[in-house]
Amino acid sequence: MDLKNSSVLITGGTGSFGRRFLKTLLDSQEPARVVVFSRDEHKHHELETSLDPEQRSRVRFFIGDVRDRDRLLTAMQGIDYVVHAAALKHVPLAEYNPFECIQTNVIGAENVAQAAILAGVKKVVALSTDKAANPINLYGASKLASDKIFIAANNVAGSADTRFSVVRYGNVVNSRGSVVPFFRKLIEDGADHLPITDERMTRFLITLEQGVEFVLSSMASMQGGEIFVPKIPSARITDLARAIAPDLEQRVVGIRPGEKLHEVMISSDDSRSTVETDGHYVIEPSFVFWARTRDPVAGSAPVTEGFTYTSDGNAHFLSEAEIRDIIKSV
Repeated sequence: MDLKNSSVLITGGTGSFGRRFLKTLLDSQEPARVVVFSRDEHKHHELETSLDPEQRSRVRFFIGDVRDRDRLLTAMQGIDYVVHAAALKHVPLAEYNPFECIQTNVIGAENVAQAAILAGVKKVVALSTDKAANPINLYGASKLASDKIFIAANNVAGSADTRFSVVRYGNVVNSRGSVVPFFRKLIEDGADHLPITDERMTRFLITLEQGVEFVLSSMASMQGGEIFVPKIPSARITDLARAIAPDLEQRVVGIRPGEKLHEVMISSDDSRSTVETDGHYVIEPSFVFWARTRDPVAGSAPVTEGFTYTSDGNAHFLSEAEIRDIIKSV
């Protein structure tokens, strides 16, 4: 996606993904302006001071919450493209504070969609999660609702030029709150073992850089209404622990409430509307009430009915050595 001389807004722009997406834009895309939209003033300040003067001249720091549609509308004036990364993601906290999760992840999604249409944004890409497929916790259910809102926003936009799509992927290696920094912190604190929830557990893994590049490529090819799912490797949680601390004991502590044994990114029910390319899958929209060409994605083919894309059924599993190399690279 060529964003040279374009104006881009990133909700949740001070988070792990937002910071890396901003860096990629400033290093390689030459945007005219990037609006970082976030409610955390301290992170705004940290991000601003980390930029050199030339980079800083192209960035605008908007303090705001996706719960506030008017603030979003102000921030989106003159914006060409929006990447929606803001979300409440902590599973137990979402269960304890359910409507706070709904306010940000569901109502916030609706606010972003409405503001984008009113501001005449060209394209919006919303970040989703594997937990939105067959959700078993409120966070996953809220992100499923968010996905549905952004797909349906194409109907609301109608003949307007604004188009919406979703990108769904799994665990980001070394992101805040993920298992890698958790294990590292335990090791730094002198732990004599690493806690393993279940020895059978598997997870999809993706790096921040891969996530950013996938968002950019999806934005370039989207017509509107798609859910883009990258083909990424899986890892066994036991192999991940050994890659980080090969000599440390592993102790099974039991699966946590709201946690899945294996991740799902495409369910069997979605298979009837899913096509496959060399590098990714695309779940096409089931309900289309807007002008949209129905030509297949270039180079794609339908998956077989009943197909699922799960972390335990993945054709590509990382070895301990590969996991170690990935962790070192990030």
